[in-house]
Amino acid sequence: MGTQEQPCYTLIQGPADTEQPSEMQLKQDLENGDIPVKTAALKKVIQLILNGERLPGILMTVIRFVMPLEDHTIKKLLLVFWEIVPKTTPDGKLLQEMILVCDAYRKDLSHPNEFIRGSTLRFLCKLKEPELLEPLMPTIRTCLEHRHSYVRRNAVLAIFTIYKNFDFLIPDAPELISNFLEGEQDMSCKRNAFMMLIHADQERALTYLSTCIDQVNSFGDILQLVIVELIYKVCHANPGERARFIRCIYNLLNSNSPAVRYEAAGTLVTLSSAPTAIKAAANCYIELIVKESDNNVKLIVLDRLVALKDSPQQEKILQELAMDVLRILSTPDLEVRKKTLNLALELVTLRSVNEMVEVLKKEVGKTHNIVEHEDTGKYRQLLVRTLHTISMKFPEVAANVIPILMDFLSDNNELAATDVLVFVREAIQRFEVLRSQIIERLLSALPTICSVTVQCHTLWILGEYASTAVEVLGVVSAVRGSLGELPIVEDEMRKAAGEASEEDGSGDRANQQQQQKVTADGTYASQSAFSTTTSSRKADDRPPLRKYLLEGNFYLGAVIANTLVKLAFRHTSLESDPSKQNSFCAEVMLVISSIVHLGKSGLPQKSMTDDDYDRMMLCLQVVSERTPSLASVFTEQCRSALSHMLTAKAEEEEALRRDRKASKVIEHVDDHIAFTHLTKGSDPSSTDDMFDLSMSMAVSGGKKEGIDLSTSKLSKVTQLTGFSDPVYAEAYVHINQYDIVLDVLIVNQTADTLQNCTLELATLGDLKLVEKPQPVVLAPHDFCNIKANVKVASTENGFIFGNIVYDVKGSTSDRNVVILNDIHVDIMDYIVPASCTDLEFRQMWLEFEWENKV
Repeated sequence: MGTQEQPCYTLIQGPADTEQPSEMQLKQDLENGDIPVKTAALKKVIQLILNGERLPGILMTVIRFVMPLEDHTIKKLLLVFWEIVPKTTPDGKLLQEMILVCDAYRKDLSHPNEFIRGSTLRFLCKLKEPELLEPLMPTIRTCLEHRHSYVRRNAVLAIFTIYKNFDFLIPDAPELISNFLEGEQDMSCKRNAFMMLIHADQERALTYLSTCIDQVNSFGDILQLVIVELIYKVCHANPGERARFIRCIYNLLNSNSPAVRYEAAGTLVTLSSAPTAIKAAANCYIELIVKESDNNVKLIVLDRLVALKDSPQQEKILQELAMDVLRILSTPDLEVRKKTLNLALELVTLRSVNEMVEVLKKEVGKTHNIVEHEDTGKYRQLLVRTLHTISMKFPEVAANVIPILMDFLSDNNELAATDVLVFVREAIQRFEVLRSQIIERLLSALPTICSVTVQCHTLWILGEYASTAVEVLGVVSAVRGSLGELPIVEDEMRKAAGEASEEDGSGDRANQQQQQKVTADGTYASQSAFSTTTSSRKADDRPPLRKYLLEGNFYLGAVIANTLVKLAFRHTSLESDPSKQNSFCAEVMLVISSIVHLGKSGLPQKSMTDDDYDRMMLCLQVVSERTPSLASVFTEQCRSALSHMLTAKAEEEEALRRDRKASKVIEHVDDHIAFTHLTKGSDPSSTDDMFDLSMSMAVSGGKKEGIDLSTSKLSKVTQLTGFSDPVYAEAYVHINQYDIVLDVLIVNQTADTLQNCTLELATLGDLKLVEKPQPVVLAPHDFCNIKANVKVASTENGFIFGNIVYDVKGSTSDRNVVILNDIHVDIMDYIVPASCTDLEFRQMWLEFEWENKV
């Protein structure tokens, strides 16, 4: 390796399994071939030079026989060739042949074709030899006056790069570009020129912006973005300039480009904490979310809107925009809706709660009138939870919310109906005034409920909170109506016998309607219209509770028994006549014994479990004894336990809210104090530039505070080979959720050139290698970095293993192999903590069968 630093070239990967052509053959093709042959030969030359081959005799051949050609493909390849070919002698002096090349550059810069001119100017940005650039400077200057904008904007880029690297070649570049900017009309050219002035001469950029600050809205979006960047940098470095440019940022909030509006809103919030500025930025964010079609953009902007709420002063301003935030619910994406509802919950106040409830009620109504979809049920569930939280936070709106939510009890979506009952349970416990209204609604909805789980919850609430004689009798009447005629077994037997005789009596009519059917195995069978409708009519005619019991859901029977026992105790306390007490208890015992008899009869599809049988028999015994101690257990202690649970839940939520507020530390007591005059200018913390910080956060994936390299990055480095191996390798394992990136450092510790050095990896477990790493060429004692991506398919531990295979240049032996150490991927590295409700946990427990895996 030479001591001089080599520039990074454009990389072109060539096939590794093809035979390498000789230098003589390449010369013949470049001298005597036609255009396609010369094109193919030039491509092979480029690939060989990139792979480390030295072809000293090729340079003059290319200059003599390829450079004079006017073919555009040849011109493109020549730009790559001139970039990668060695231009200096071993002692660092420019090769004599490059004078001819420089003359060719000058001809291309004066070429009548604007594409050749523009691409040559772009190529000059990559040159690092001032001796080659100096003769071309007059021609580059003339390109600023070319008629085509493609040439002019690339000329500006070339001047910018040359001035940045070798300012002595064009010392008047800022003045030249400033004059060019004043007379230019094309937006892309103005953007490049303005960007150069920002970095080369900020005063000239500010002077130009001051002259045209009223016309900024008419500029193109690419120029507006650069203007926003300049205003931020200037105002951040010199806060006194804010008043001068803040109006321009306000105007850019009305730009036609969503990107400009987004950047302008972010800059406005950073530069000003005035209520009008925060309100304008928040309105801009809301408009962007509503009008933008990409869900990823919606989520990003919504996160910025949520971040505005972190400051107490800004939260008060956003509370005035709570109703505007609800406009985002028009987005069909569930994740966007979820974040929007969470934000609206935190912004709702006593002034806006009634309007918000009305909007949410309309959203609930919309979910009934659309085609049922998986996300529709989840969105309905989110709306129910939001209304639940609002009602608990503002009890005065609970009376308006309860009627609309009761309609969900008959919904086919069990999750939404269950959430409604969770809300009803809490509301009926906390708001005594609403108890009679809630019980009346539950009684009317009981016959229409479609889910066994919802039936169980509803019966528990009715049994616990029916407190007057009318309500108690109403609940018992509703239960008996849903069970049908008692005893259940005798009634079912009578119905079965009656249907059988009806079938016998109508046999002749049924035979007349018989028709031949072909069965699955090819035989013929007779079927009548009467026989096909009997069973379905039997199932449809049954009352809902009886239908569930006959399907084998006897946990529902235990809930019914428990409910009736509570009602019996309550009726006994309300009714003083012993005969009426005994009559009521006898009716309760009849219902419970009928359910027990049905469970033991063999008629249901599933037999009754021993737990359900014991529970119902216990209820029968309790009703027959009716002791005061048992009455206390059923009528008082159940409600007391619920009250304790709700109180504990509220305290836990309040503690979490307090912890979140307490964790927002504005300034730590042991933070370093940054003295601006004593800080190095290159220190990023001294300028705290928003664009630089946002770029670093985007690359690193988040804000990292107090990073200690010895405990973070270095701890993730795994040594793959030994120090005495011919090839040393170590890997930095970076895990980002379900992606694992291996950054492998490979060092050639030998004095030979290693060709086709390939990192071969394999995985064990649910890990998948995304792509195979490409082979590289390593010079003696050289090193390189190879990256490999691995996808995580499931939450299990895994291993990554493999080897390094390479050929030694000039050797005729077999390929050499170095075995690598295994890399252990721990499950704890990519598991991220999350929270869920009890209901969601139980649902996932059943769905994923966690009891078999834990």
